[in-house]
Amino acid sequence: MTVKTNTTAAKTKTSRAKTAKAKMSKAKTSRAKTAKAMTRKVTKPTATKAKATRTKATKAKSKTTKRTEKLAPSRWGVALPFLIFAGLACLFWYALQTGDPSRLPSALIGRSVPEFTLPPLEGLKTEDGAAMPSFDAADLATGQATIVNVFASWCVPCLVEHPLLMTLAKENGVRLYGINYKDAPASARRFLGRYGNPYSRAGADASGRTAIEFGVYGVPETYVISGDGKIVYRHVGPLTEEAIATKLLPLVQQSKSAQ
Repeated sequence: MTVKTNTTAAKTKTSRAKTAKAKMSKAKTSRAKTAKAMTRKVTKPTATKAKATRTKATKAKSKTTKRTEKLAPSRWGVALPFLIFAGLACLFWYALQTGDPSRLPSALIGRSVPEFTLPPLEGLKTEDGAAMPSFDAADLATGQATIVNVFASWCVPCLVEHPLLMTLAKENGVRLYGINYKDAPASARRFLGRYGNPYSRAGADASGRTAIEFGVYGVPETYVISGDGKIVYRHVGPLTEEAIATKLLPLVQQSKSAQ
């Protein structure tokens, strides 16, 4: 009887131990699942947030790159001004080496003057007090040769050549017209009032458009126009006595002989 009771108690104790062990194992498994689930919940938003941050950064970088590409000039855009400057420098160097500024090339030599109409130089008067007339392309094709001089009051070389223009205007048969380039009318009037007005007609080219049509590089420049309105000679820079004697006057005389 005692042996049977002991056996039963042992079985009961073993059963309780197994049950307790099973419960502990179950609880442990449950805690592990809960911890894993919590880890997933924490990790998932973090990963999503990180992915969103990367996407945002990529978009920002793309926008910055596009903006930079839009603002950045092309290589040709940067190099073009330097190429133009180099080309002009070569032309002037060539003219200096030859000793004849008029040898700068002009696409208009032998061609008719470009179409243009200049307004009169405001307030400028002739010797008898009348308003000095301006001129247009048609006025250069009336059968008589014309010397057209491009000048400005702010141009120092223009002041250097001005005495020669005053002398040239007194030559028999010379018709001298002036184009006042990008100048203030009051300044131009003061200039001509102080140093003398050699022109029989003068027009105001305030925008510089007409000078561009003629191919002017810079003031002063002088052109000889034949009686039929064609450009036959171009002098870049201030006139010289030699240029007047060997180029301008012979061409004017030649044009008179051809009439």
